[in-house]
Amino acid sequence: MRCIVIGGGAAGMMSAIAAAKTGAEVLLLEKNEKLGKKIYITGKGRCNVTNDCDPEDFFANIVTNDKFMYSAYYSFDNSMLMDMITNAGCDLKTERGNRVFPVSDHSSDITRTLTNIMKDLGVQVRLNSQVTSLLAENGTITGLKLKNGQTIDGDRVIVATGGLSYASTGSTGDGHKWLTNLGHTVKECKPALVPLTVEEDFYKDLQGLALKNVEVKLYDEFIPEGTIIPKKKKPIYEGFGEMLFTHFGISGPLIISASSYYAKKAYGKRVTLMLDLKPALSMEQLDKRILRDFEENANKSFKNAIGGLLPAKLIPVIIEAAGIDPDKAVNVITREERERLVNTLKGLRFTVTGSRDFNEAIITQGGINVKEVNPSTMESKLVKGLYIVGELLDVDALTGGFNLQVAWSTGHLAGTSINE
Repeated sequence: MRCIVIGGGAAGMMSAIAAAKTGAEVLLLEKNEKLGKKIYITGKGRCNVTNDCDPEDFFANIVTNDKFMYSAYYSFDNSMLMDMITNAGCDLKTERGNRVFPVSDHSSDITRTLTNIMKDLGVQVRLNSQVTSLLAENGTITGLKLKNGQTIDGDRVIVATGGLSYASTGSTGDGHKWLTNLGHTVKECKPALVPLTVEEDFYKDLQGLALKNVEVKLYDEFIPEGTIIPKKKKPIYEGFGEMLFTHFGISGPLIISASSYYAKKAYGKRVTLMLDLKPALSMEQLDKRILRDFEENANKSFKNAIGGLLPAKLIPVIIEAAGIDPDKAVNVITREERERLVNTLKGLRFTVTGSRDFNEAIITQGGINVKEVNPSTMESKLVKGLYIVGELLDVDALTGGFNLQVAWSTGHLAGTSINE
């Protein structure tokens, strides 16, 4: 049996490895000049291989179609992946948040390891080979056509061409086109795990400022300033961690995660994001802390008395948002003004206007409708012998190695299923 894998990224290489282990003749086609181009840039060039979490945490971090992933994950989970890589001679380490990296901190070591495994299994790899279409007859895959006009026959074809994020790595939506020509449908593709743009001008003054240990709440609608958010109004995302101000808005781990829920539930809308700068303190505790600061700086102006509370860049923004005269002596600041300051620190509002595009997105949300794919094998329900894996599918997860695990698991399941 001949199995052709299209795409030499994480899902494609894993598909080829698993397929070769079944005894099939495996040909992997990659349109770039080298394998694993997207792997090279993951984890800032270090490759966040997976997340060493338990299954419950893995599924909790999948934003779209977690149930579709059950068979794939349980047939090849994070520990099986880690064993495969370490047994092939690439040592791994686990860092904060259970994120797994190669000990060397070089993503190229992961690509090299997978390439060596494929070589040992006799996988034939052809680089600079661009596919233009899939070929099928009577509902069964028969092969594919290359850009140079050549036709290659195959009993099984695994498509692993990625989504639309980081087009420079080769993810240009080719697979979506070929699969729709065979009757598949594509759920709307949106950039996810991506920075957000905001309306307020003050973010420009904060450019480059990173905040740690803050909390954000993202809502699915615009809530005007001065409007109290009802308790029954639940945010679509709530998280604690780090964020960063940029020249266009907001970024950093917290915002990147929030963006996936923005894409899923409020894409293209103006919505409200609330930033709690002091999440460890209750309103009352924060008020006491402010009173203490005011007592210690009794003769100072307001703008010079809150340096212990905030980074210098943030002080003018908070003063303006709280509506307090910056030159007012702190010993005459009223209780009402203090209450406004507490509310501002616990709920600085941003109006999210959208997200950056696919060039800055870590992952694509949307893709091939999973109802058209057998979750137990990754085989198309529409075309026999055709398998769809990785970011092509309408499955996406948060950062931390979860998206790569989706690629490894779906690729492995497809490869092992080709003889069924």
